[in-house]
Amino acid sequence: MFRSLFIVATILMMVPALACGQRGDPCKVPLGEYYVALPADGSSPRAAIVHFHGGGGDGFAVVEDRNIVGPMVDRNYVVLAPHGQKRGSLGNGWTFRPDHVPGRDELAYLREIVADAVTRFNIDRNRVLVAGHSVGGSITWYIACRAAPGEFAAYAPYSGGFWRPHPESCNGPVKMLHTHGWDDPVVPLEGRTFRRPQFTAMQGDIMEGLQMWRKMNGCDTQAPARMERGETYWSRIWDKCAPGTALQFVLSPGGHDMTPFWPKLTMDWFEGQMKPLVSASPK
Repeated sequence: MFRSLFIVATILMMVPALACGQRGDPCKVPLGEYYVALPADGSSPRAAIVHFHGGGGDGFAVVEDRNIVGPMVDRNYVVLAPHGQKRGSLGNGWTFRPDHVPGRDELAYLREIVADAVTRFNIDRNRVLVAGHSVGGSITWYIACRAAPGEFAAYAPYSGGFWRPHPESCNGPVKMLHTHGWDDPVVPLEGRTFRRPQFTAMQGDIMEGLQMWRKMNGCDTQAPARMERGETYWSRIWDKCAPGTALQFVLSPGGHDMTPFWPKLTMDWFEGQMKPLVSASPK
């Protein structure tokens, strides 16, 4: 009996790394926790999408949202969903605004998540896309600004950008796909004054933020290299800037909520950016 208990205990000690993702429980790192959605095929290193939730949300709700996660998992992506910290009556959120009370270092937290997940879930560290919606989009912009160039493969924020005062400079360059709704009343393209009993803050101007990314990417002109019109969205594309950079602005006719086309659009764009890397990988 004691031998059997010893064997069971030994097995449990050998396999805790996968347990959090398999059971739907959060995985824990020193600065917090995160949730995981896993595709069925784990035989080869897979790309990952880190998805930051919006204000008041949580990581578990992200991995449970089949409209977002389903198409990604079906295409063999691992989805990592960070979990924000409680910020008063606003619920879970991220530390990013210039006037924020000092809180968690979200870039350090993201680094811990990725390092942990690469080991646990057979992720290709060179194919990690950082994305987020609403204030999750805002923290994506700030991480893109602070991270070392190339530290993460690309960024795909949705309905969130810088807050005022905008950063004076960023580390750039970046590969970024920014998506926004034409009718967004929560994060208007021009920004707005955000008033709550605890504070008043100013959302930034998305167009002004894109100007910074053009500068960081070494674009010679303001005008996009090309524009595309789809049935459900329009794109302005700056892909003739410094080598290894990419900037695309997608405008949808909707509001603040994520639109159904976003997962496919984002994965298609990301895989297009990764083609040289993928083709150079051993078979």
